[in-house]
Amino acid sequence: MAAPVPLPFARSERSTVGIEWEVALVDVDSGDLRQAAQAIFEAVRPADGTDHPHITSELLMNTVEVSSGKCRTVGEAGADLRRALDEVSAAAEPLRIEVMGGGTHPFANWATQRVTDKERYATLIDRTQWWGRQMLIYGVHVHVGIEDRAKVLPLQRAMLTVLPHIQSLSASSPFWAGKDTGYASNRALLFQQLPTAGLPPQLGAWSELEQYVGDMMHVGVIDQVDEVRWDVRPSPRFGTLEMRIADGATNLLEVTAISALTHCFVEHFSSLLDAGHELPAMPPWFVQENKWRSARYGMDAIVITDGAGEEELVTDSVGSWLTTLAPVAERLGCAEELEQVRVILRRGASYQRQRAVARRHAGELEPVVRSLLAEMRAGRPV
Repeated sequence: MAAPVPLPFARSERSTVGIEWEVALVDVDSGDLRQAAQAIFEAVRPADGTDHPHITSELLMNTVEVSSGKCRTVGEAGADLRRALDEVSAAAEPLRIEVMGGGTHPFANWATQRVTDKERYATLIDRTQWWGRQMLIYGVHVHVGIEDRAKVLPLQRAMLTVLPHIQSLSASSPFWAGKDTGYASNRALLFQQLPTAGLPPQLGAWSELEQYVGDMMHVGVIDQVDEVRWDVRPSPRFGTLEMRIADGATNLLEVTAISALTHCFVEHFSSLLDAGHELPAMPPWFVQENKWRSARYGMDAIVITDGAGEEELVTDSVGSWLTTLAPVAERLGCAEELEQVRVILRRGASYQRQRAVARRHAGELEPVVRSLLAEMRAGRPV
């Protein structure tokens, strides 16, 4: 075994929250992707020439990431995202570009997308080749502050038991390269093809995480800890647990609703730890099956709810959780955002709305793009 890599966990205030939202740059006329991220960054760069703190690059040049600061509430984080998104939209408009959300673009060709000119991305593509070049995907990442490092891994294991709930509600990637994949979240299964992406191992002690990182660095899989791209991962630099489960959202309401649900789950489990309770966990084979079921069936998934193998329709399980989490949301100041999860339950997840548009237009996907752009402008499902 290699020497473990020390991973100091930054001091963080409990249940602070930060959100990252990857969005696509779309040509107004064709509906296809535009490789214009650099032009956007130049337009929004502060006067002192530094990089924008809330608007950053991603793997592909058709992508911009908008992010919040470290916030007390999901509402505050959502306001940060709205301001950053407005800046991106203002910079994009003269270029005849609009901003689009979703886990994938319905018909864009992955093979023609250009990679951002950064060494870490060039290295990733060189190593991962065909799979790496197919990472034409977008997600929402939610960071929640953890005040005690000893809580991080138990919370990570507990969050894996509710991964399918978040994935089903956020599923927004049914189409890939012009075809209906039959999946609610094709992104979830694409992304896990990368080394160190996908579901994390269920580690029992922080020293095991340090050993894992040391081993992976020793054999050249990663150069630094943030190249571990698990669906739920500790983020030692920020002192957070980062949930990378959700597909890219098509509108701000769904970003904040799904982030509020995520925020409340972490706080709920953290409170159980404080009270001396053992947190829920599942065998890895149940966690893996749940991820596949929610990616395939979305809101119609029958998910495994505990280690004994009990099962429930995911929407029924979400409804029960909303009742359980209501007092947590009041405490966190996100009751309004959590309640918006019911909008998704009533109106359907994005993948369902996208398919409905395609059906109304005899399978044509350009109208699907137009609907995604309309949702981004409206800030809610339409």
